[in-house]
Amino acid sequence: MSIAPILPSRDARAEIPKALRRFRAEGATAEPLIFGSHRRPEAVVIPFELYQELLPAIEELEIAALVRDRRAEPSRPLSELAGELGLDPTDYS
Repeated sequence: MSIAPILPSRDARAEIPKALRRFRAEGATAEPLIFGSHRRPEAVVIPFELYQELLPAIEELEIAALVRDRRAEPSRPLSELAGELGLDPTDYS
């Protein structure tokens, strides 16, 4: 799949009705509407059917980023965490 033409933002407004007709006719395979300032891609409008198909992958990417962030945090001993919660770690050993 090649990248659709990038429209200036002002032209994208006029293209939305055409894109919606395309989405209704072609479903998830319809060409997206890509636009931005100075023909630099900044936003994409895609068929909702395609969005629904992509949602699980998007969620997986979000979870992966969260895991990476948490793994980067320094680990702390359980005794320290228990102390912060007012617990005696020896009660759980």
